[in-house]
Amino acid sequence: MDVGILLYDGYSLLDPTGPAEVLSRLPGANVTMVAERRGPVRTDTGDVAVVAERSIAELDRLDVLLVPGGGNRGTVGAMENQALLSWIRRIDRHSRWTTSVCTGALVLAAAGLLDGRRATTYWASADYLQSHFDVTYLPQRYVRSGKIITAAGVSAGLDMALYLASLIAGDTTAKAIQLAIEYDPQPPFNAGNATDADPQLKELALRLLA
Repeated sequence: MDVGILLYDGYSLLDPTGPAEVLSRLPGANVTMVAERRGPVRTDTGDVAVVAERSIAELDRLDVLLVPGGGNRGTVGAMENQALLSWIRRIDRHSRWTTSVCTGALVLAAAGLLDGRRATTYWASADYLQSHFDVTYLPQRYVRSGKIITAAGVSAGLDMALYLASLIAGDTTAKAIQLAIEYDPQPPFNAGNATDADPQLKELALRLLA
């Protein structure tokens, strides 16, 4: 099971690394970070870099493709990068699963892979996804449409990855992975759902993200 996680300048750190933590525990899985060029690729904050061990020119087949989201600069840059979009389409033609986290759904949409599908994305990008593409947005943690699975914002990538693990290796293995990484979220605040948040909190959240 060859899993490729795309990195591009300006992605959000947990988008690729959370699912990598889950999927790398699958028996027989090989998880590789991929970018336009080998080497470190910086996150949206610019403070952290993850190393891409392979370039897109080196890979033309993957069982699983994951496209992360990022800040505005990173997401827009990826959506306008024709080399990346062409590679994503090429990989999707033969993949068993094509997935995204957060605004990675916008990148998949820009590649034409979400046309006529249901999908989710980061809450602040939902209107853009629906108004600019032929996509039906669902406010869920993850949404499956055929072989494409999209996840909502950042932390939802963990939920999506565990769901994908269950599809690949069965529920028992997925549950064991969840226990292995002790994924038992109990946040100190009930503030993670945008539908319950007041406008002031949403505004501050977006300022902090920017």
